[in-house]
Amino acid sequence: MTETSSAKNTIALTRIQKLIGERMLHAKQSKPCFCIEAKADITELMGLRPQLSKSSKVRITSNAFFIRALALAVKKYPLMVGKIEGETIRIAERVNVGFAVNASQGLVVPVVKDADKKTLAEVARVEKLLTEKARSNKLTLEEMEAETIALSNLGVYGIDSFVGIVPPPTSTILAAGYVIPTVISKDGQTTTRKMVSLTLSVDRRVINEAYAAKFLNFIKEQLQNPQELV
Repeated sequence: MTETSSAKNTIALTRIQKLIGERMLHAKQSKPCFCIEAKADITELMGLRPQLSKSSKVRITSNAFFIRALALAVKKYPLMVGKIEGETIRIAERVNVGFAVNASQGLVVPVVKDADKKTLAEVARVEKLLTEKARSNKLTLEEMEAETIALSNLGVYGIDSFVGIVPPPTSTILAAGYVIPTVISKDGQTTTRKMVSLTLSVDRRVINEAYAAKFLNFIKEQLQNPQELV
C-alpha cells in the first residue's frame, strides 16, 4: 500500500472526539462500575404526552420525563450524586442532569441545572432549548458544565437496551432504550403494553447494588405513574 492510498484510509479525529475519547477512557479505567436493568411500562406516559404538550405549549419528550424522574429519585437517594474525594464521598449540592445529544460536531452533553426544582414543563423547555443549541453548535461552556448525574437515550435509533459509560464528573448514568410494544398477561387478560429498558451504570466505590436497585425501581415507579412527574 502506498503512502497516498494509506492516507485515504485514515480519518483525523476532531477536537471534540479527542476530548470525549480521553474522558471516557479515564472513566473506564478509574471507576469500577456495575450495571443493573429494569423494564418500565410507560403506556400511560406515552398516552399522556400529547395532552401535556398541548396544555403546557411545549413538546414534552420522553427525555423530559426521564430527566424529571432522575431528579426526583436523587432527592430520595442522594448517594447517586455522590463522588469520591480522597477517603470521603462528597454529595453534590445540586441535581444537574447531563443528557447526551448527537450533533454534527459529535456527541455533546448539555446540562439541565437544578432539575429537581423544575416542573416537567420547565424541564421540557430547557431540554428543547439546549438540544437545539447543541445541534447548531451554539452551546456555551456554562451550559455543558456542572453535571452531577447523566442520561443517555438511544431509543430514537431503535436500540432495545445498552450500557452507558459513567462520565468523569459523575457516579451514575441511566441509559434508556427503544419503546417496545410488548404482549403481556394482566389480570387474566392478554394485552399489549409499551415497555422501555432502563439500564443503570454506577460507580461501586460510591453506591452498592441494593441502593442502586432501590433508586432504579423508584424511577421505574415514577415513569409508570407519570402524573406524579407533572
